[in-house]
Amino acid sequence: MTQSTERKLTTILSADAVGYSRLMGQDETGTFSTLKAYRELTAERIADHRGRVVNTAGDSILAEFPSVVKAVECAVEIQRTIAERNAALAKEKQMWFRIGVNLGDVMVDNDDLFGDGVNVAARLQALADPGGILISGTVFDHVKDKLSVSFDALGAKAIKNISAQVPVYRVVLEPGQEAGAGPLLQASDGPPPDDGQQARRDDRRHRFLMNTAFAGTLIVFLFAINMFSGGDDLWFQWPTLGILLAYALRTISLFRKKI
Repeated sequence: MTQSTERKLTTILSADAVGYSRLMGQDETGTFSTLKAYRELTAERIADHRGRVVNTAGDSILAEFPSVVKAVECAVEIQRTIAERNAALAKEKQMWFRIGVNLGDVMVDNDDLFGDGVNVAARLQALADPGGILISGTVFDHVKDKLSVSFDALGAKAIKNISAQVPVYRVVLEPGQEAGAGPLLQASDGPPPDDGQQARRDDRRHRFLMNTAFAGTLIVFLFAINMFSGGDDLWFQWPTLGILLAYALRTISLFRKKI
């Protein structure tokens, strides 16, 4: 650690545009204009809440706040303001952001921040829904009784390159918003599908196909045994009924789970 490097406890806000490369491919000039406008909006909100913009590399924003409460208030205001502005744009031109907030010990070098405190905020941001906010357990402990928004406990999550699991909470931006459902906006104005939700859909589809293949293989196997052991006495339909019942119950359970 050099003489210019020091450590401090601070609140980190990490924000990143969703699908920025796709938007640039569709309309480079318009997308850059929207990004610039939203960056200015975000920087204004950060300054209003006594925060400091640390870095604006690419389509991301990193900021720090001396107050945990002010950091989360800022994140909520940013997402709500962006949602209002997106509502005035055509769906294909809307730009959504994910935000992660963490309170942790960081290294400071020439006004830049480094360390696990920053990494956790960035990982939470990557896990958030488009238009959503995820906070760490250390942040939740400071804001749970001080803000008008509510929170969904998502449990302890494994964060890449972080040894211990991190308790994660989702900020509920609108009343009645369900965990993992994304912002409560009209379908015509909503954000693009979340990559995490798509992954869960793919996993559900895979398990459904595996269950179907297993049940079908087992029924065919029983039928073959029945035929080779004497086709005049049919009995395979009785265990088949049990297999089909178990298959139906597993399928119902699988598709009732929220994604």
